[in-house]
Amino acid sequence: MSTLIREDRLKRQNLLDILFRNLTRLCAFGVLALLVAIIVSLITSSSLAMHEFGFGFLTSADWNPVTEKFGALVPIVGTIATSVIALLIAIPVSFGIAIFLTELSPQWMRRPLGVAIELLAGIPSIIYGMWGLFVFVPIFADDIEPWINNNLGHLPVISPLFTGPNLGISVLAAGIILAIMIIPFIASVMRDVFDVVPSLLKESAYGLGATTWEVMYQVVLPYTKIGVVGGIMLGLGRALGETMAITFVIGNAHQLSSSLLKPGNSISSALANEFTEAVGDLYTSALVELGLILFFITFVVLSLARFMLYKLAQREGRGA
Repeated sequence: MSTLIREDRLKRQNLLDILFRNLTRLCAFGVLALLVAIIVSLITSSSLAMHEFGFGFLTSADWNPVTEKFGALVPIVGTIATSVIALLIAIPVSFGIAIFLTELSPQWMRRPLGVAIELLAGIPSIIYGMWGLFVFVPIFADDIEPWINNNLGHLPVISPLFTGPNLGISVLAAGIILAIMIIPFIASVMRDVFDVVPSLLKESAYGLGATTWEVMYQVVLPYTKIGVVGGIMLGLGRALGETMAITFVIGNAHQLSSSLLKPGNSISSALANEFTEAVGDLYTSALVELGLILFFITFVVLSLARFMLYKLAQREGRGA
């Protein structure tokens, strides 16, 4: 009797195991199928614009719905420019926050500051956009942009980047707002990976006379470089696809300019502003092709990030 009960139990466990394996396999392939479906849908919906403009769609700065002349150069440049500006600001600030929380902050202050940073990561992007438009943009136009024009607008190499009207809404303002948005994400990941470093390694370095910076640069960063790069890529992915905050402060102007102080446009803001107003199949197809380009840019960036993490892991294996 006990043997029959044991056999029935084994059969039931085998059936549950088979069901579990097939269910997880279905979930994995379902995500892959969804990704393929999105790509096929984007390509199909943008085929009209691809046939009409070809490769010139990527190199043209024209965007005129009346004459149905469309080009993606201005949104592509705006997307890349704002993301680069955001990373240039967010990486050192996030690194400083993570160092302070893990090494320099008093013990009683670490948890409240950590919770505050995580709360900032949960604020909706439209709130950042409204704050940027109504609070940051006037300050930027009245105080920061005049200073930039007076101090950086006359330098020989970078003057074209920092010369422009004091409007407040600009590519630079959008990049700064974007940096404020992604700082909590990058700082939270850096803090978590810094906490993983064994205390014995850091205490040994301090015991040999190393300073805090030397411990971070020579002990903590080499130990956590894969996690740090992953956090930066997470912030970059958020920056590339951000819509509402950028739409409020970038100016939404289809004008190609070398100055960061002039209004511009990004792919996500162009889609948010114009998709509901698109009249005609060609106009709609051009907007969908912008979405396909954003998808491709994000895919390339994340693929490069994965490749970089793979190389770092390989190098660590050889070092061991």
